[in-house]
Amino acid sequence: MLGGLLLRLLLTTALCPGLLGSVLPQNLHLCEGYASPDGRYHPGFYCPRLSDPAGHRYCCWPGPLALKSCCSRLALEALTGVTAGQLRERGNALFQAGDHAAALAAYTRALSLCDAGPERAVLHRNRAACYLKLEDYTKAEADASKAIEADGRDMKALFRRSQALQKLGRLDQAVSDLQRCVSLEPKNKAFQEALRALGSSMHEKMKTMSCTDSKVQQMFQILLDPEEKDADKKQKAAQNLIVLAREEAGAEKIFQSDGVRLLTQLLDTAKADLMLAALRTLVGLCSGHRSRTMAILAELGAPRLSAVLGVEHEQVSLAACNLLHVMFDSLKEGLQKDFRGKEDAVVLDSSKDLKLLIKDLLELLALEGASAHGRDNALNLLIKVVPRKSPKETNNSMSLWVIDQGLKKILEVGSTVCGTPGSLPVTENSRMSASVLLSKLYDDLKCDAERENFHHLCEDYVRSWFEGHELVGKLRAIQAVSCLLQGPSDAGNRVLELEGIMDSVLSLCASVCEAHQLVAVEALIHAADKAKRASFITANGVSLLKEIYKHSERDSIRIRALVGLCKLGSAGGTDFSMKQFAEGSTMKLAKQCRKWLCNEAIDTGTRRWAVEGLAYLTFDADVKEEFVEDKAAMQAMFHLAKSEDRSVLYAVASTLVNCTNSYDHEEPDPQMLELAKYAKQHIPEQHPKDKPDFVKRRVRKLLAAGVVSALACMVKSENPALTNSCRELISRVFLALVEEAEDRGGVVAQGGGKALIPLSLEGTEVGQTKAAQALAKITITSNPEMAFPGERIYEVVRPLVSLLHLQRTGLENFEGLMALTNLAGISERLRQKILKEKAVPMIEGYMFEEHELIRLAATECMCNMAMSKEVQELFLAEGSDRLKLMVLYSGEEDEKLRRAASGTLAMLTALHPPICKRIPQVTVHWLEILQALLLSPSVELQHRGAVVVMNMMAAEREVAEQLIASEMLEILSVLAKDKDKPRVAQAAKESLAQAVAYGLIKPNPGQE
Repeated sequence: MLGGLLLRLLLTTALCPGLLGSVLPQNLHLCEGYASPDGRYHPGFYCPRLSDPAGHRYCCWPGPLALKSCCSRLALEALTGVTAGQLRERGNALFQAGDHAAALAAYTRALSLCDAGPERAVLHRNRAACYLKLEDYTKAEADASKAIEADGRDMKALFRRSQALQKLGRLDQAVSDLQRCVSLEPKNKAFQEALRALGSSMHEKMKTMSCTDSKVQQMFQILLDPEEKDADKKQKAAQNLIVLAREEAGAEKIFQSDGVRLLTQLLDTAKADLMLAALRTLVGLCSGHRSRTMAILAELGAPRLSAVLGVEHEQVSLAACNLLHVMFDSLKEGLQKDFRGKEDAVVLDSSKDLKLLIKDLLELLALEGASAHGRDNALNLLIKVVPRKSPKETNNSMSLWVIDQGLKKILEVGSTVCGTPGSLPVTENSRMSASVLLSKLYDDLKCDAERENFHHLCEDYVRSWFEGHELVGKLRAIQAVSCLLQGPSDAGNRVLELEGIMDSVLSLCASVCEAHQLVAVEALIHAADKAKRASFITANGVSLLKEIYKHSERDSIRIRALVGLCKLGSAGGTDFSMKQFAEGSTMKLAKQCRKWLCNEAIDTGTRRWAVEGLAYLTFDADVKEEFVEDKAAMQAMFHLAKSEDRSVLYAVASTLVNCTNSYDHEEPDPQMLELAKYAKQHIPEQHPKDKPDFVKRRVRKLLAAGVVSALACMVKSENPALTNSCRELISRVFLALVEEAEDRGGVVAQGGGKALIPLSLEGTEVGQTKAAQALAKITITSNPEMAFPGERIYEVVRPLVSLLHLQRTGLENFEGLMALTNLAGISERLRQKILKEKAVPMIEGYMFEEHELIRLAATECMCNMAMSKEVQELFLAEGSDRLKLMVLYSGEEDEKLRRAASGTLAMLTALHPPICKRIPQVTVHWLEILQALLLSPSVELQHRGAVVVMNMMAAEREVAEQLIASEMLEILSVLAKDKDKPRVAQAAKESLAQAVAYGLIKPNPGQE
């Protein structure tokens, strides 16, 4: 009996610690905050407090009517009824039974209750054995080491550490431990045999390494030999070197064989194929190894690496970018693999190396001799490695350093005007990449002082060009303003307000020089972001833009002027009552945009501006309707979305969000509307064609035109243009596309399911939630194994669990529960994944929800989760009301809830017989509830009730007696004769047969 109690305590603590908080908290030294019976809240605290004796290191809470306090280990053991010794014995029994994970939990809990050094050493040794069985060799080595620290002659701990070290590949250290074991017990044959086997293994490894040594030298000789003319031979040698570097042993051998110097020689040959081989081999050497990365960086030098990044050969530049990214990861994260000894001794602070690399990348940005794609790669690399990955990280010193040292160099790229003297070589994506980097740096700032410094640096840069370099300088200044407006718009708006900037923009729009017009018109487009400024430009610049559009001979300028008109025409957004232009003007602009978009004779970089125009004009529902009727225009836009010019992504996503009405819109409060009318305030109006029926038809037409494949292609892009905001827009569109159940199969077939998974795991919180909700809708109505084949189905679990968080809406909670219900019914591996994501406590919480549909969905989900042994054990946990809730729900008036709850009981009683004995103890109404199930007019409820009774009858004679002593015997006898309900009758017959076997009733004459 004691063992069963201990097991329940262990499982409850491990899987649902909150339910035993009053007796055995998860962290035994932490008293969490709680409310006392009088309603007062008591904050949490760690034990011991300053006022407590030193030995009172544990949190005790006798019950909900008492206060928490710090107590001694003996007091805690008396309260819980469990001692460290009992837990250790239980762990031993579980280990012998082969349940190594449960044994590990028992030993871990015993450690938290144990203070004595010798006892702790034994527990660490036992945990090492568990970790060996679970194949977690790093932790096995760590625990065995702790046992050895307490007792250096502990042979079991030494032997277990040697086993772990052997698996970790540290054979020399494993031999040392085994030799120590043999010296302590020379006649132990197991130790002698293990030492012999390990010696053989080391000998084989030495032979292999010796062979590898010669192969490495041979490969370098082939690659560096100028007389070697066999191209295939050189290619094979290069490929072998790259493959060898991917394995840790091979990478270390290359490194120890003077490989870095030889790889440097390959880089210096300036031959593309040899440089690629060297760079890809260096990636293997640096991956996850900080000290080796630092040594390689010292040998190669940051200037050489940045020079290779800036070469004209695009593949070489990309390979150098990949190498630098790997180096950054290794330097920032430290060792990804577990090394000891000399390895740790040479690892120094790598912040200096990081800054050295970043400084050279910043220098490359403003270097005239660097290639355009090399500059793009440097920008992309800075975007990935400089800003913080999460706001939870407190240290933004790297961003501050880059702003101080390199903001002006980034603006050099952003302000480049092609064709002017001294302009830098750039691609069509360079300025967008610079804008994204500036935006990320600005977002990484934490206080007003840091932002003010950013603003001053930007203003100083723009002034330096605007005030001292005549016309060329003004162009550079205006281009810098455009770059800032596309990135950190607050900084761009501040700079735009500098004296003379806006006037120069308007005057240059009328310039006879086409290049000057191009710069000015783009700045004017970006400047019209806010309604206030749009109104100013409407009054001052619309006639100018119209003149440019009508009379310019250059297509690239005309289309930009058109986009400027589009942007100004849409300043009212979705508000039908606020229009900047006369009736019909926006329709004419949209028609011209579609015409430009479909003209394949125009280059891609120019046509993308037509999409920019539609992104603004599609706020108007009439424009949306015409656009979805124009199949050629839709397909032209989707083709652009798949092109190499990734700067069009945001405009495409914005257009689709507008067409599907997937932006946020709240229904106004009727009372607030009345107040607004009374105060004569403006009231937004919805366009009649933005009603649900129109939106549904637009979605269908977009699906027919191939929108899903375009979105899937957009998600695959690793370009900086795929910002978190852009990801959110794509997620919104996907959610709109799967709104109707009949459309979901088509979305999945075209790659929508696969594209939604990364969207649900990365981006803004809103974007991740929208993508997760779309995944939930697909999972609810589709076969998940077909929608997400292979390993992909396991990646869906985490996004679905995120929908259960309290800050999500009721609909999101409901759809998340429904989707998890489907997944939980597929396989034990999926149920284990759901358990690992800690979803069960949240599912239980929603079983108490007031909303009947959410409560029902949670109960159905728990029914499927109950197929897991861990969940079954939860229903037997001491102090838990889980089983009571299921029994009571089986007697509710809501038939669907009764069906879900009684199905869960049928499953639990069949899979875990001890639950049958507990049912009579949880509520005095259990018999009435079971009888009501058997007498229900619903055949499904009758069958579930009959199965529960059958399982309870088979579980224990005492329970069977209680059932037979009631009216249950009469009910079962009637049901057993009902030929219209064969499944119910069969269960009833089996229950009666069990009663006969117990001798509780006599068989009927003639009954078999």
